[in-house]
Amino acid sequence: MAQLNPCRALHAPVDHLESNWAFMVMTALSWSLKSWIGVSIPVCGRWQEKHEQERRTVIRMEFKRFIEQFVRLPAQILRGGRQLTVRLLGWTESLHVFNRWLCVALE
Repeated sequence: MAQLNPCRALHAPVDHLESNWAFMVMTALSWSLKSWIGVSIPVCGRWQEKHEQERRTVIRMEFKRFIEQFVRLPAQILRGGRQLTVRLLGWTESLHVFNRWLCVALE
């Protein structure tokens, strides 16, 4: 229950039933996205134990920390030469885990 408060899951922004329903659906989807990213982080190679530890850390991570580590990353998106380039302009302690997940997600 305490983990849902940072994502404001228990706070209904409007008085209308449809708006509150949409807000709850968005919160549930974002929570599912956190879990899906955690489960889909690859575990391979000689660093398998370390990767498994990082995977468990992301799955058990509080939602507010997940937002800070994975979602609120400043980035510059460039288009040119028939390519889309994303430059991450910030650093977090989980950036190497994010990069490993991103390589698998973009395949």
